[in-house]
Amino acid sequence: MAAPLIEDSIEIDASPEKVWSVVSDLRRMGEWSPQCKKMIIFGGDVKLGTTTLNVNRRGPLVWPTRSKVVTFEPNKELAFRVLDNRTVWSFRIEPTDSGVRLTESRTVPGGQTTKISSTLVNKVMGGEKSFEAELAAGIRETLGKIKRAAQTA
Repeated sequence: MAAPLIEDSIEIDASPEKVWSVVSDLRRMGEWSPQCKKMIIFGGDVKLGTTTLNVNRRGPLVWPTRSKVVTFEPNKELAFRVLDNRTVWSFRIEPTDSGVRLTESRTVPGGQTTKISSTLVNKVMGGEKSFEAELAAGIRETLGKIKRAAQTA
Protein backbone atom coordinates (compact mmCIF):
# COMPACT_ATOMS: atom_id res chain seq x y z
CA MET A 1 0.00 0.00 0.00
CA ALA A 2 1.42 3.37 -1.03
CA ALA A 3 1.96 6.18 1.46
CA PRO A 4 -1.15 8.37 1.31
CA LEU A 5 0.98 11.55 1.47
CA ILE A 6 4.55 12.54 0.70
CA GLU A 7 5.11 16.26 1.21
CA ASP A 8 7.76 18.89 1.81
CA SER A 9 7.91 22.70 1.88
CA ILE A 10 10.45 25.44 1.25
CA GLU A 11 10.56 29.15 2.03
CA ILE A 12 11.11 31.33 -1.04
CA ASP A 13 12.00 35.02 -1.04
CA ALA A 14 9.71 35.90 -3.96
CA SER A 15 6.15 37.00 -4.55
CA PRO A 16 3.32 34.49 -5.03
CA GLU A 17 3.04 35.72 -8.63
CA LYS A 18 6.73 35.04 -9.32
CA VAL A 19 6.61 31.56 -7.81
CA TRP A 20 3.38 30.85 -9.70
CA SER A 21 5.01 31.85 -12.99
CA VAL A 22 7.67 29.18 -12.39
CA VAL A 23 5.43 26.43 -10.97
CA SER A 24 2.67 26.78 -13.56
CA ASP A 25 5.09 26.45 -16.49
CA LEU A 26 4.84 22.66 -16.60
CA ARG A 27 6.96 22.58 -19.77
CA ARG A 28 9.91 23.31 -17.46
CA MET A 29 9.27 20.33 -15.15
CA GLY A 30 12.28 18.53 -16.61
CA GLU A 31 14.52 21.31 -15.25
CA TRP A 32 13.40 20.68 -11.69
CA SER A 33 12.30 17.09 -11.22
CA PRO A 34 14.90 14.33 -10.96
CA GLN A 35 12.34 11.82 -12.28
CA CYS A 36 9.93 13.64 -14.61
CA LYS A 37 12.22 14.64 -17.44
CA LYS A 38 9.62 16.21 -19.71
CA MET A 39 5.96 17.22 -19.72
CA ILE A 40 4.37 17.64 -23.13
CA ILE A 41 1.38 19.96 -22.81
CA PHE A 42 -1.70 19.43 -24.99
CA GLY A 43 -4.13 22.22 -25.86
CA GLY A 44 -2.08 25.39 -25.45
CA ASP A 45 -1.68 27.16 -22.13
CA VAL A 46 -1.85 25.22 -18.86
CA LYS A 47 -5.28 25.54 -17.23
CA LEU A 48 -7.85 23.40 -15.44
CA GLY A 49 -8.37 20.24 -17.50
CA THR A 50 -5.09 20.48 -19.43
CA THR A 51 -3.66 17.07 -20.25
CA THR A 52 0.00 16.15 -20.52
CA LEU A 53 2.23 13.33 -21.62
CA ASN A 54 5.13 12.92 -19.19
CA VAL A 55 8.46 11.22 -19.81
CA ASN A 56 9.92 9.79 -16.61
CA ARG A 57 13.36 8.37 -16.03
CA ARG A 58 15.08 6.49 -13.23
CA GLY A 59 18.54 5.28 -14.18
CA PRO A 60 18.18 3.19 -17.35
CA LEU A 61 14.38 2.95 -16.97
CA VAL A 62 12.24 5.32 -19.04
CA TRP A 63 8.44 5.28 -18.97
CA PRO A 64 5.55 7.51 -20.01
CA THR A 65 2.64 8.67 -17.90
CA ARG A 66 -0.35 10.86 -18.67
CA SER A 67 -1.76 13.51 -16.39
CA LYS A 68 -4.60 15.99 -16.14
CA VAL A 69 -4.60 19.33 -14.30
CA VAL A 70 -7.25 19.00 -11.58
CA THR A 71 -6.59 22.21 -9.60
CA PHE A 72 -5.61 25.53 -11.15
CA GLU A 73 -5.82 28.54 -8.81
CA PRO A 74 -3.39 31.21 -10.02
CA ASN A 75 -0.85 32.27 -7.40
CA LYS A 76 -2.20 29.63 -4.99
CA GLU A 77 -2.29 26.01 -6.17
CA LEU A 78 -1.67 23.76 -9.15
CA ALA A 79 -2.35 20.02 -9.04
CA PHE A 80 -2.37 17.26 -11.61
CA ARG A 81 -3.57 13.66 -11.42
CA VAL A 82 -1.40 11.02 -13.02
CA LEU A 83 -3.99 9.00 -14.91
CA ASP A 84 -1.85 5.86 -15.02
CA ASN A 85 -1.53 5.44 -11.24
CA ARG A 86 -4.15 7.79 -9.70
CA THR A 87 -1.59 9.81 -7.73
CA VAL A 88 -2.08 13.57 -7.41
CA TRP A 89 0.91 15.91 -7.46
CA SER A 90 0.39 19.46 -6.22
CA PHE A 91 2.19 22.72 -5.62
CA ARG A 92 0.63 25.03 -3.02
CA ILE A 93 1.80 28.64 -2.57
CA GLU A 94 1.18 30.34 0.80
CA PRO A 95 2.26 33.96 1.46
CA THR A 96 4.63 34.52 4.39
CA ASP A 97 6.16 37.66 5.91
CA SER A 98 9.26 37.30 3.72
CA GLY A 99 7.81 35.76 0.54
CA VAL A 100 6.05 32.42 0.23
CA ARG A 101 6.06 28.88 1.48
CA LEU A 102 5.89 26.46 -1.45
CA THR A 103 4.64 22.97 -0.64
CA GLU A 104 4.87 20.07 -3.06
CA SER A 105 2.95 16.92 -2.31
CA ARG A 106 2.11 13.57 -3.77
CA THR A 107 -1.12 12.04 -2.53
CA VAL A 108 -2.54 8.61 -3.17
CA PRO A 109 -6.29 8.72 -2.60
CA GLY A 110 -7.20 5.67 -0.52
CA GLY A 111 -3.54 4.58 -0.46
CA GLN A 112 -4.05 2.51 -3.60
CA THR A 113 -2.36 3.09 -6.91
CA THR A 114 -3.26 1.06 -9.97
CA LYS A 115 -2.34 -2.61 -10.08
CA ILE A 116 0.17 -2.08 -12.86
CA SER A 117 1.82 0.80 -11.02
CA SER A 118 2.16 -1.07 -7.73
CA THR A 119 3.48 -4.15 -9.57
CA LEU A 120 6.12 -2.10 -11.39
CA VAL A 121 7.17 -0.31 -8.20
CA ASN A 122 7.50 -3.61 -6.34
CA LYS A 123 9.09 -5.71 -9.10
CA VAL A 124 11.19 -3.19 -11.04
CA MET A 125 11.80 -0.17 -8.79
CA GLY A 126 12.86 -1.81 -5.54
CA GLY A 127 9.60 -1.72 -3.60
CA GLU A 128 7.38 1.02 -2.23
CA LYS A 129 9.55 1.98 0.75
CA SER A 130 12.71 2.75 -1.25
CA PHE A 131 10.78 4.20 -4.21
CA GLU A 132 8.83 6.55 -1.95
CA ALA A 133 12.02 7.59 -0.13
CA GLU A 134 13.38 8.47 -3.56
CA LEU A 135 10.21 10.45 -4.33
CA ALA A 136 10.56 12.38 -1.05
CA ALA A 137 14.18 13.24 -1.89
CA GLY A 138 13.03 14.23 -5.37
CA ILE A 139 10.43 16.58 -3.92
CA ARG A 140 13.14 18.29 -1.84
CA GLU A 141 15.35 18.60 -4.92
CA THR A 142 12.49 19.95 -7.05
CA LEU A 143 11.57 22.56 -4.43
CA GLY A 144 15.18 23.74 -4.23
CA LYS A 145 15.42 24.15 -7.99
CA ILE A 146 12.09 26.00 -8.17
CA LYS A 147 13.32 28.30 -5.37
CA ARG A 148 16.49 29.14 -7.29
CA ALA A 149 14.48 29.76 -10.48
CA ALA A 150 11.97 32.03 -8.72
CA GLN A 151 14.59 34.03 -6.84
CA THR A 152 16.89 34.60 -9.81
CA ALA A 153 14.41 35.22 -12.59
